[in-house]
Formats: sequence, structure tokens, C-alpha cells
Amino acid sequence: MSKRPLIGITGRSKTVAEVNMKPETFAHLHVDVYYCDYAHAVAAAGGLAVFLPASADPASYAHYLDGLLLTGGTDIEPHHYGQTPNAQLYTREPERDTFELKLLDGAVDAELPVLGICRGLQVMNVHGGGTLHQHVAPHDRQDQVPGYIAHRVDLVEGSLAASLYGPSMQVNSLHHQTVDSLAEGFKVSGCSNEGSVEAIESQKLPWLGVQWHPELMDSRDQDPIFRWLVETASSASA
Repeated sequence: MSKRPLIGITGRSKTVAEVNMKPETFAHLHVDVYYCDYAHAVAAAGGLAVFLPASADPASYAHYLDGLLLTGGTDIEPHHYGQTPNAQLYTREPERDTFELKLLDGAVDAELPVLGICRGLQVMNVHGGGTLHQHVAPHDRQDQVPGYIAHRVDLVEGSLAASLYGPSMQVNSLHHQTVDSLAEGFKVSGCSNEGSVEAIESQKLPWLGVQWHPELMDSRDQDPIFRWLVETASSASA
């Protein structure tokens, strides 16, 4: 039986009180929280998912992993891309920012394949020196179920994203931030029908970021983006 590639998945730290766990005696203690949909998607594609606690040295993870999945979540501290916070900025988790940016440092050194989803795309862009639009209200469709199809994405011919999905696709939308200036060494591989950046990919490394949430769509277990991550990770570790 061939080895299943090990895909690291990022989460977030919360207090027991924030996730409404009992008993209240433990309200101040911290727990690591992960959405299982990402792991289910990786497993369906043939990989083995492992959640990455932020309590460990992020640089050391790259030596054990075959691939990395940066998940969705809160806003990135604007000082990481040279801006001051917009009044409409959402919750921030500075420790997570530091952890994930250092994870990407290790991924560069190890040449790991990386898939960034929503916030994950934004972290990739900021890591490379790009900036973000801090608030794009129409894209945040949390008034609907997570898999609600919100708009079309047109993919650039010849891009990695187009090789996976074809020329266009219908996607959900749960974000309120988008790419402003693109990081050096990346190219835009998909835009919404309104022109906002929806997919980016590195020109040097096997890194792909998408702004939608494929793990929350009905097509999750057949979605080619997770197969790409697992197959690329498997080839890299062979």
C-alpha cells in the first residue's frame, strides 16, 4: 500500500468560553479549533490530514509534511501589508498571522505544495509582499447557507486553476477582503464576473490560492483542487 501524503491543515485558537464548552470552570482555557470539512476533502482526495497546533514552532512542520492547506478565518493584521486598520475590519488573530506566515517560510524552503482557501489566499499574497482590500461587503454572503452559489469565476487560459476547472465555474462567497496589489512572483488566475481577484498562483512554487470555499460546496469530495494538492504532495515526497 502506497503512503498517503501528509497534508498539514491550519486552525485557530479559542477559549473554552468562546466555543460554549462546559464546564465554566475551564472558560479561560484555550482549545485549538478546526473545521473538519477541510480534512474530509483531503481524505476524499487520498491524503492524510493532520491539524497543526500553533503551540509548536511553525518552521519545524515543513520537515514532516508533504503539503500544506491554509484555511479560511479572520482578517490579517493590516500592518503586515503596510496599512492601518479599516473601521470595517473584522476580528483579528495576530498570533495566527505570525504562525501562518512562518509556516509559509518553511514551505518555501521545503518547496511544499500549498493550497490557500479564502484567508489562506490572502495570507499567501501578504507573505509575498502583496496588499488587500480590507472590506468588500458584497462578497460576504454569510446571510446564506455556506454552499450558496454567489457568482461566477472566470479562469485564465493556461493557468493551473483553469487546468483543474476549465474556463469558468460557479462558486460560493464568504469573504469580505480581496487582493489589492498582487505579490511579486504570483499571477492572477481567476476573477469574479465583477473583476475581483478570486484565484492566484505562484510562478515559481506549487502554490495555488482560491477565494471561495470548495470544502463547503456540494462538489467537495470530487473537487479537483484537493486532488491537485494531494497528488502534487505525493509526487514531491516520492
